[in-house]
Amino acid sequence: MQRRILGSTGVEVSVLCLGTMTFGEQNTEHEAHAQLDRALDAGINFIDTAEIYPVPPIASTQGVTERHIGSWLASRRCRERIVLATKVAGPADWLPYLRNGQARLDRANIEAAVDESLRRLRTDYIDLYQLHWPDRETNFFGKLGYEHPLNDASIPPLETLEVLGDLVTAGKIRHLGVSNETPWGLMRFLELAEVRGLPRMVSIQNPYNLLNRSFEVGLAEVAIREQCGLLAYSPLAFGVLSGKYLGGARPENARLTLFERFSRYSNSQSEWATGEYVALASKHGLDPAQMALAWVTSRPFVTSNIIGATTLEQLDANLASVELSLSEEVVAGIEEIHARQPNPAP
Repeated sequence: MQRRILGSTGVEVSVLCLGTMTFGEQNTEHEAHAQLDRALDAGINFIDTAEIYPVPPIASTQGVTERHIGSWLASRRCRERIVLATKVAGPADWLPYLRNGQARLDRANIEAAVDESLRRLRTDYIDLYQLHWPDRETNFFGKLGYEHPLNDASIPPLETLEVLGDLVTAGKIRHLGVSNETPWGLMRFLELAEVRGLPRMVSIQNPYNLLNRSFEVGLAEVAIREQCGLLAYSPLAFGVLSGKYLGGARPENARLTLFERFSRYSNSQSEWATGEYVALASKHGLDPAQMALAWVTSRPFVTSNIIGATTLEQLDANLASVELSLSEEVVAGIEEIHARQPNPAP
């Protein structure tokens, strides 16, 4: 398993990262441990989670994913082999149960979130602590247009970064990252770190896949020039790019079958583009999911590609994508489809 450097930290992370948001919802603790074992055996040393997982987030399961990872770390005694990433939630009225509905990226909330994650993960430190989404109102989670709020009551980025810096000094977290962030937001954090002598953001976790290449507009240049690489999430667009949902199919126990809320990649434009990508893969004798994953992993601004699975068979297939090198003809075919239908599901 190839490894890449996380930002300018010197920390090596596997080019595939194991995403865990199904642990505690679609996967039991036993199944979660089996996935973690398989990933570790395959050379993955990078695990990503969040305080609100599993997804879809509900009060009764909040934090279960971190607990499953924590029990695995305790039983396998492999903490020093793992680069462990988790996230703190920003403000969300759709999470009324999280810190009494008052989640913000301020000192009280971040300190409470870190301590709870450390407890659930059964560890003394978090390698990469990420802001799951901005505190301010901006365009993320599929929103394209930016509408400036009339009354901006968001927590200033400096206040957030100072808290995180104190937690780095205390040894509770080692490195910082953002998620679902914009070019302005990332550059603002980088500027503050440089001017104020605070820790830098070393990664950005945003969606990136064949149906959503919006990261390339603005953020890709930042990622490369500022050594703040992308941790690509949803590389298979909720599994859509495997082709298993084409023609309205809804396989048993698949995510889009179980949870109607995941409709981001299900519009008619995405359906057409997915059909074209699947046909391209078939033409070249490739598995469409592996082609989609290999393409994401190969991008120069990607540090690690976050894969997820609900079965070991799916995980094995995703892991095999690292052995796939896409030909110039395949890449040209991908670009031709993209030109005809760019970003159908941003």
